[in-house]
Amino acid sequence: MRPFLLLLATAAALVAQQRSVVLISIDGYPAYALRDPQTPAPTLRRLIAEGAWAEDGMTPINPTVTWPNHTSMVTGVDASKHGVLYNGMPVRTGNAVKVEPWRPKTELVQSPTVYDLAHAAGMKTAEVDWVAIHEAPTITWSFGEVPKADAPVVREMIAAGLVSAEQIAGFGKAPITYRDEIWTQAGVHILKAHKPSLLLWHCLTTDSSQHRYGARSLGAVSALALADRYVERLIEASRAAGTLDRTTFIIVSDHGFLTAKRQIRPAALLKRSDVVVISEGGTAMIYGKVDPVVFNGVEGINRVIAPAQFASLGYPPPGGRMADLVLSAAEGYAFSGAADGPVVGDIPATANGGNHGYLSTYPDVRPIFVAWGAGIKKGARLSGVRTIDIAPTVAKLLGLEMKNIDGKVIEGALR
Repeated sequence: MRPFLLLLATAAALVAQQRSVVLISIDGYPAYALRDPQTPAPTLRRLIAEGAWAEDGMTPINPTVTWPNHTSMVTGVDASKHGVLYNGMPVRTGNAVKVEPWRPKTELVQSPTVYDLAHAAGMKTAEVDWVAIHEAPTITWSFGEVPKADAPVVREMIAAGLVSAEQIAGFGKAPITYRDEIWTQAGVHILKAHKPSLLLWHCLTTDSSQHRYGARSLGAVSALALADRYVERLIEASRAAGTLDRTTFIIVSDHGFLTAKRQIRPAALLKRSDVVVISEGGTAMIYGKVDPVVFNGVEGINRVIAPAQFASLGYPPPGGRMADLVLSAAEGYAFSGAADGPVVGDIPATANGGNHGYLSTYPDVRPIFVAWGAGIKKGARLSGVRTIDIAPTVAKLLGLEMKNIDGKVIEGALR
């Protein structure tokens, strides 16, 4: 064989041997649900039997909210370093604080990500409905939470008849079950057509159902069963693409859920125009100078967290994006940002939905961790896994290393 042909053949062999990682996030999937043998999850149970599982789930970061924890999964650090505290970026204007979701990733996320690292190494990266990733320059292929009609993946899917231009135009108003279906089709398309080294994929019906119907409800369990099918379809797409033997699937969630019956309205207690309350379900962020003793004895508040305690909980110091106080709700309670109504009252029975955002020490907010495929040890049972450990583990599976982070490689899961 001629030298240059030999070189090409060697390069092709190296590409064929290169591992890929599919990181699947099933939003709001509680670890307790996967432990329950009556939860219908045949795909995940097969992956558990053939791969690695953290039976007690993962320790999430504070706040136990979607964007902060997803950002920790790709940065390997908590909110005190990556700066994502909400499902968007808090912007202060006078006494007002507005959370703006569609800020560019380069502005919102203050730490390097594993997909930045993979892209710098020349790998193809992709995302479907991932968060805190708007306009990320290091994502090669994107089908966003609100997809853009001119995005290459969207154009390809329209050309293939998988979705229409009209459906894309009205995508943000479509039912979440429909959007999850299209996000699944997008993930399947990307795996088959582009064979990325790293795909970040996220679905939302599981979260929406628990918010609406409550934790452990029929609606919640039905959504978990549906998500199990999404995982199976993504695995089958990798098989069809001929990449399954070199692909690792990591299935995670960002938080679990608790159901609240009573609601706390700190703004109704304070009645101050110079103080802003942002509810995150199980916690509330207070912007403005307030004497913590005001909250003493308020039903449902089990902890008032002052700035001196922020670092121990993974919060940044006050000022900038961070609040001046954090309130924690007891089980059975959730916060509201409303300034009207009673300070504490019953949530109507028709609205007894689930909540997250509680402090990460609450067992029911622990998310899931399952790993399967290339490089994963069969039958591994893990403990002590943290959300911040996902990024360095993904990096190692790709032959990379994340430096200057707090997360550790989940060595017990790896062959």
